Amino acid sequence: MQRLASLRGDYEKWTNIKNKCTDLNEIATIALIEKDESLNDTIYPEFSNLSSMVETLEFELQLNGVYDEKTAILSIKQGAGGVDAQDWSEILLRMYTRWAERKKFSIEILDLTPGEEAGIKSATIKIIGRYAYGYLRSEKGVHRLVRLSPFDTDHRRHTSFALVEVLPEPDAAQDLRIEPDDVKMDVFRASGNGGQSVQKNSTAIRLTHKPSGIVVSVQNERSQSQNKEVGMKILHARLADIEIKKQAEKQAQLKGEHVSAEFGRQVRSYVHHPYQMVKDHRTEYQTGNTDAVLNGEIDDFLTAFLSSFGKT
Repeated sequence: MQRLASLRGDYEKWTNIKNKCTDLNEIATIALIEKDESLNDTIYPEFSNLSSMVETLEFELQLNGVYDEKTAILSIKQGAGGVDAQDWSEILLRMYTRWAERKKFSIEILDLTPGEEAGIKSATIKIIGRYAYGYLRSEKGVHRLVRLSPFDTDHRRHTSFALVEVLPEPDAAQDLRIEPDDVKMDVFRASGNGGQSVQKNSTAIRLTHKPSGIVVSVQNERSQSQNKEVGMKILHARLADIEIKKQAEKQAQLKGEHVSAEFGRQVRSYVHHPYQMVKDHRTEYQTGNTDAVLNGEIDDFLTAFLSSFGKT
């Protein structure tokens, strides 16, 4: 039923554009026959609007992967760079949050570990909206920031790193069973903000999936059971992501392509000093408007990636 609803929505969008194009063509034809330039104020804005709508829908046609329509689970982890890296992780979290708000997607914080002095050590959020994973799957990898450090008394230039992971939220009915005996759970006290009950009780949990070695820690919720539920969802998503990578590697081998490890690969650099630039190292797309990008205007980077690499 969900698939039917989404297809119906697509059909209605294209039908609406087709009808508007027909109406606009009739107006333009009348204007040409009668040489009525007063209709230009109606024709040109409507043509520009329709062109923009078509470009958006054409772009969404590229989001045809098995998981592209799904909700995205996005994680950010502090890399090398100390306090600057923690601050950089928080800046990235704000960037993706603002991007989601621009798309009118819903955001749910699954886990957040604050830094000791500033920023965050890690965060995991759920971005709920159609094509959320399809849009954001290009963000996987290491993101690098170069700037004059606000935490350095000498105001020297520092380089900071953060790792971004993007996973599709698995369906409840997805055929991926996690055996209870394969998961080890440890409990501990949550750190950071969260109220006295969180601080005093061992509500935080750490799940270790023995066969894969995947470790998931969650401390954001107020009860141990809630944290375990969120942790199992994240673990499920990470195991599903492993299956996606295995399938992609098999397809690449059939095509005769070389498959390189993605983890730790630097995908994008954000430079604040000595010049302003954000550059994606895979597509070579770049812009000098660093502030706009960090405020969530990343669509051009997402478009460039999908146009270059298409379905993965």
